[in-house]
Amino acid sequence: MIAMVDYGVGNLFSLKSSLAHLGLEAVVTADPARLRAADRIILPGVGAFGDAMEKLTATGLVPVIKEEARKKPLLGICLGMQLLFEKSYEYGEHQGLGFVQGEVCPLEPDLKDPALKVPQIGWNALHILRDDPLFQYIQEGEYVYYVHSYYGRHCTASTLAVSDYSIPVTGVVRAGKVYGTQFHPEKSGDTGLRILKAFAEL
Repeated sequence: MIAMVDYGVGNLFSLKSSLAHLGLEAVVTADPARLRAADRIILPGVGAFGDAMEKLTATGLVPVIKEEARKKPLLGICLGMQLLFEKSYEYGEHQGLGFVQGEVCPLEPDLKDPALKVPQIGWNALHILRDDPLFQYIQEGEYVYYVHSYYGRHCTASTLAVSDYSIPVTGVVRAGKVYGTQFHPEKSGDTGLRILKAFAEL
């Protein structure tokens, strides 16, 4: 069973629909007991880092998530991936969950092509830097769907894949059993479904 963390900031319907399409049992929950009972955990997220971290902290689930992530696979999606980092510089400086060494920074100042728009919205090829079981059903260069204005930096040791947006944008990270995707697998068509399938088999 996959537990999706419910803390008020996530597009849970499309994600749950994708998991159901794959025949996977998934629950949306803020119950510590259900997170502990789950085989895997997904941390979704849409919106601003500071607000999301405040809401997640208010649920009292942060210690549970940190404890369970040592035992079972956890996947952070979009903002959920960013929360895995040590800190973010989105509207100030905010502490994250600290699973992934590095920081979340604004995309716009780093772009080498000023004609590119921020937020980055749309499809982009995923370039695999390190082989991983998460990629067992996809191939180099498949397209995934991004919607974001901030990205992971100084996280080379944890980066499994990137996408080119005049700079290498961190696409997938891993630290132990903890994974994160900056793109939305649940909005990435068949490629995204195959990534979710692989996560469910980790």
